[in-house]
Amino acid sequence: MPAVRLTLGPVLFNWSAERLAAFYRDVAAAGVFDRVHVGEVVCGKRAPFTDAIWPEVIAGLEAAGIEVVLSTLALPSTPRERASVAATAGDDRLIEIDDVTALPARAGRPFVAGPLLNVYNEGAAAFLAARGAVTLCLPVELPLAAAGAIAAACPGVEVELFAFGRLPLALSGRCYHARLAGLAKDSCRFVCERDPDGLAVDTLEGRPFLAANGVQTLSHGVHAFLPTAAEAEAAGIRRLRLSPHTVDMAAVGRLYRAVLDGTTERAEALGALSAMALPGDLVDGYVRGARGCAPVAAA
Repeated sequence: MPAVRLTLGPVLFNWSAERLAAFYRDVAAAGVFDRVHVGEVVCGKRAPFTDAIWPEVIAGLEAAGIEVVLSTLALPSTPRERASVAATAGDDRLIEIDDVTALPARAGRPFVAGPLLNVYNEGAAAFLAARGAVTLCLPVELPLAAAGAIAAACPGVEVELFAFGRLPLALSGRCYHARLAGLAKDSCRFVCERDPDGLAVDTLEGRPFLAANGVQTLSHGVHAFLPTAAEAEAAGIRRLRLSPHTVDMAAVGRLYRAVLDGTTERAEALGALSAMALPGDLVDGYVRGARGCAPVAAA
């Protein structure tokens, strides 16, 4: 196995069941990712529309030799949502925990700590490791140096960095998409499906600012952290997470794999990414300790 592996994170956007099923069939056929996350993370109201496809999706991915991780809601707020998280926590597969209320239901069995958990220091990482965390996907705001310090303090845990996609920044009890459409959250009509990569939000001056995805706030730019294997290993990073968008994610994964394997230069890969129909410009400020919206560094 390669020293630095590629993970395909959960789809954060409101894609139809048919689109999701086709997407994961392509992922299984491509064989680029050794681990793939499935499940609803952002909005529990969406889950009933896709619940029926997951058994077939999981079977297809596992038949292709891909490890499947079951991702759970990051902000469960109703009895049904909390029950769904608890049921997923009891599965024999690896799960991703995105809200600490899922920890008791997991009862010490292995899990992935998602990037929406507040793991900002070595103490928080050790707390989760002691309760079964085998992989920590760190919050997107952390610079590489801080990630390295956490990795050094928890050598038995696999540290993963969010490496591609609009950055998941926050969740709200209110739905931005519903409000924009003049609707209440409880009668949202699922208008977020109109924006399969999120809805761009500009400032009053017309400058790119953020993106909305139902109850979620994302970055406007598309984060692209493209390290070599040596750079990642030096910081203790053993996994890179790529977040699904409507572009060809297999092609994105191959670019990352080529840079990690040393068969493609970073500048060439960034050029190829920039040529794709991405929803925003490439950025990578957070990993460098700068503003998250800082344009991707050329070198």
